[in-house]
Amino acid sequence: MALRPLRLSSRRTPPKFLFIGLLILVPICVIGSFIYENVSMDHLCRLHGWSLRSVPRRVFDAIIFSNELDLLEIRWRELHPYVTKFVILEANTTFTGIPKPLFFAANRDRFSFAEGKIVHSVFPGRIASYGSHEDPFVLESQQRGAMNGLIRRAGISSGDLLIMSDTDEIPSSHTVKLLQWCDEVPQVLHLELRHYMYSFEFPVDYSSWRATVHIYSPRTQYRHSRQTDLILSDAGWHCSFCFRHLREFVFKMTAYSHADRVKHKDFLKYSRIQKLICRGDDLFDMLPEEYTFQELIKKMGPITRSASAVHLPACLIENAEKFQFLLPGGCVRS
Repeated sequence: MALRPLRLSSRRTPPKFLFIGLLILVPICVIGSFIYENVSMDHLCRLHGWSLRSVPRRVFDAIIFSNELDLLEIRWRELHPYVTKFVILEANTTFTGIPKPLFFAANRDRFSFAEGKIVHSVFPGRIASYGSHEDPFVLESQQRGAMNGLIRRAGISSGDLLIMSDTDEIPSSHTVKLLQWCDEVPQVLHLELRHYMYSFEFPVDYSSWRATVHIYSPRTQYRHSRQTDLILSDAGWHCSFCFRHLREFVFKMTAYSHADRVKHKDFLKYSRIQKLICRGDDLFDMLPEEYTFQELIKKMGPITRSASAVHLPACLIENAEKFQFLLPGGCVRS
């Protein structure tokens, strides 16, 4: 008997919305995620309204890398059994035009477990002149454009599965395995990721949606924005500002596309950053980004701590001592 796909829609449940700009709210269709251990892949595919493939798709994981070495290791160890090529592009400048070391190239030995799958390239960034006001989103867009050529050089073909996300947006291995083995998967799917701040001790919500998976075609373009109305629920983790060292927080705060949120030099003091991390408070002293006053009020104040380490990347638990700073009770940074 054919199984009817289980899908959440705005007719059955309150619709979800995505922000486009500041004022436009666009409803999305949430596809329920049915992933369980010890359940056949054929059954899981049919639960989603899909069918089982005779052979799995090849998988290409493509990221633009800054300095998130710990999260990169967690990501690659999580996905290693299923990924054909890890495509990684890093620049010698930040999105704000500040020169930076090639962190991955300098630490490549750390990732020897994936060496045979790595396709790495360096993007020659543009250094901002003193007093200039370079648009960081322009520099970010240029790097994303350069990623298209690198993906092709990695050997991708039509029909392969391509993951587009930031380093800290980590699809679960169960999600990738499902999409790898099922046919009739939509050409483009956003991934709903559980959002964490500073570590997996501070779960925020399920608002992270920019990560996508694509059934690759010659028209596919590397982007980090709204690309479809479909989103697969509970598909992984997004750990923002999840760094081991306080200096890494300062680097990210001054380097990424929203560096204009640093309104005062005091924002970069180690003592202030450490206090806010352990309280679960906002580094930039900003109000939450929400589209209703009810949600805004609900999220004001510190993030509620969680003592749970269930349903996290396996690498975290297998290397709990190494990644203690990402687990409950590990908020103090060096």
